[in-house]
Parts: sequence; structure tokens; C-alpha cells
Amino acid sequence: MSSIAVRPASRPLNFWVCLGVPVFAAIVLVLLELTSLDMDLAKLLYDPITGDFIGRHSYFLEDILHDRAKQVVIAFSVLAIFGFIASFFMERLKPIKRELGCLVLSLALATSFVTPVKAVTAVQCPWSLEQFGGHETYSELLSPRPHTDKPGRCWPGGHAATGFTLFALFFVLRDRRPRLARKAFVFAFALGTVFSISRMMQGAHFFSHNVWTAIFCWLICLGAYYYILYRPASKTDRVTETEPVSA
Repeated sequence: MSSIAVRPASRPLNFWVCLGVPVFAAIVLVLLELTSLDMDLAKLLYDPITGDFIGRHSYFLEDILHDRAKQVVIAFSVLAIFGFIASFFMERLKPIKRELGCLVLSLALATSFVTPVKAVTAVQCPWSLEQFGGHETYSELLSPRPHTDKPGRCWPGGHAATGFTLFALFFVLRDRRPRLARKAFVFAFALGTVFSISRMMQGAHFFSHNVWTAIFCWLICLGAYYYILYRPASKTDRVTETEPVSA
């Protein structure tokens, strides 16, 4: 008689941490709008003598760390899609079909939200502002946008999302391979941070743009994990765990 395979319970998920930290970070970012932190950091990366940002014309930052790196992440996403499709037919992949589906959904949502949100918010890039040799007027995130013929497309950060979207790997691995999941988290955070700093050096984004992007990517990946993979321990699971092993 065949039995129905039941997925094991997920590792405990601390929602106070998973939700509390990004919410606290978002509140801090809103309060930072009352300061000049974004502008001050951007000025540190701007060279008034050349009239440009220090990394604006860097081959490494633009061609390698932006274009090539983005292509690598895109290639990984394509492989994830093929893996998910193959899991419907290959016995070897069927046990991780849900994980692959969660990975594909997380990667898709954490990157596709950027373009429409940019169009709605119309935030200007630093390199377009009068303070940095451009022609546009600076406005805070929650302030009305000054009239312009060229609305901004700089919030949230697209390239930062390319790195932070890999938070999905942490959630996909956390139940089956917790140690590897922690390494995946560090990798995603480090990659997103490197991408963020590189674009700040080019004048493409303010500091807060990239932090907001990290928050959104984390919450999207968390949500996909919660609805697709997360299975809290039931009473049966807890009883089974506490029962002594019989000979």
C-alpha cells in the first residue's frame, strides 16, 4: 500500500527578527529623510574638479561589476527555471520541486518589482541633480516631485536588487541545509552591498535607495518561503520528536 510523503516540519522561524529588523530599518530610513545623510555620502563620492562621480566612467564598475555580474545572475535564474521545469519529469529533482518553485518565484518577484516602482516614484539619480552637474532638482522620497520633462527612475536600486534577490537561496536552503543557508545569506548580503556601493560610486543611487531595495527583496523572499515552503511543527511532529526510539 502506497503512502503519501509528508514534508518534514520547517525549522522554527523567528518572525520578530525576520519582520522586525526590516520594519525597524524602514522606520530609520524614513527618519533619515529628515537629515542630509544621502547627500553627504554622495558628495564624498563626487569629484568637483572633474565634475563627475569617481566611478562614473570606470570600466570595472560598469562593464564587469554591472553588466557582466548582472548577466551571471540572470544566467543563474534561467538555470533555476530549467531546474524547476525538469523537476516535473526527473525523479532526482522531484523531491526538491517545491524548493525550486519557491526559488524561481522569489527571483522573479524580487527583480520584477523594481521597474514599475521606479516609474511610480520618479526619484532622480544623483548624477542628474544640480548639485552634481545635472539639471534636475533634488526632492526627498516622500516629498512631491518638482516638474520635469525627464522623471527619475532611480528608486529602488535595480542593480542592488540583482544581488539582494539571492536572499532567496537562504530561505530555500534553510530547512534542508541550514549551514549552507547561512553562507548563502552572507553571500547575497555581500553581493548586494558590493553592487550598491559600486552604483553609488557611479552616481546612480543614494545610500538609502539601496537599503530600501534590500528590505523589499528580503520581504519578498520571506513571503515566498512562508507561503510555499514553511511548515510549522504540528502537535504530531512534536510528539514524534519527544517519543523515545524503540529497539
